[in-house]
Amino acid sequence: MGEQWRAQFDAEVSFANGGGLRTEGFRLDIPGREISDEDLAALFVRHLGLLMVAEVHVSAKTIIEEPHKGGRGVAVDRTGAGRRLVELSHVISNGMITLPGWPGPRIDDWLTFEASRANYAAGTEFHVARIDMIANTGTYLDTPAHRWSGGDDLAGVSLDRLADLPGVVVRVPAGTRAVDRLLLAPYEVAGHAVLLHTGWDAHFGSERYASPEAPYLTGDAAQALADAGAALVGIDSINIDNMGPAAGGQRPAHSTMLAAGIPIVEHLTGLDALPPDGFRFTAAPPLVAGMGTFPVRAFAAVGT
Repeated sequence: MGEQWRAQFDAEVSFANGGGLRTEGFRLDIPGREISDEDLAALFVRHLGLLMVAEVHVSAKTIIEEPHKGGRGVAVDRTGAGRRLVELSHVISNGMITLPGWPGPRIDDWLTFEASRANYAAGTEFHVARIDMIANTGTYLDTPAHRWSGGDDLAGVSLDRLADLPGVVVRVPAGTRAVDRLLLAPYEVAGHAVLLHTGWDAHFGSERYASPEAPYLTGDAAQALADAGAALVGIDSINIDNMGPAAGGQRPAHSTMLAAGIPIVEHLTGLDALPPDGFRFTAAPPLVAGMGTFPVRAFAAVGT
């Protein structure tokens, strides 16, 4: 067995929903001889399974060569009353607005029942509709080609990144704008669809939906998800990135995750109907070459 290290430290935790926690002389297994205060704080939050953490202040840190004691597992109740499917997509309808200032879809008839009767035997008729829309309509998927020239497009992203993924829901405290690394730290995200439940979908279709108050994922949190091996990341807000004026047009969450090949689903809805984990998530678009984004029918399968 090689060298094993533990950190001993004091920690002061404040929670986004109020209150705090203080520990002294806490010992925690760490992966190597050195660890930053930020990485140690995230490891501490994950080890204790702390939710809705706003800030962790680490002090009196010392590194000790000591055998690992192992992390504490958290039992999850996965019992249920059978399998059910949960809809997580907005309905696409004629003229709807997804992004203010961007055109809504136009849906009409290409072939009506009446017109089709001339082509078929008596009593046989068909209807074929036509839709004209931009790709960023309703609940949609971003692929690497959306951000990076030469990145994988809809036809290049494999199904194992889009369908039947184990899912985890990150509950974001009400009023929180920036979903940061500490809020993600308690969750197992490797190989998972990570769905950020902010509740902002309640404003979909209204002026407030696109306001600077909309929740988003920070660049540091996006890097943490990429480093941890998340398979897909979704949010029920207008954008995974900060669209406020302070952002200056930068899109670090898109840039980081799409560079890492992690698809993004925006404008989810109904995440309140999902358990914290133990479900399977799917958001697969048509197999279209040359397009970086497209609407999806996002849904989750819950139970056995």
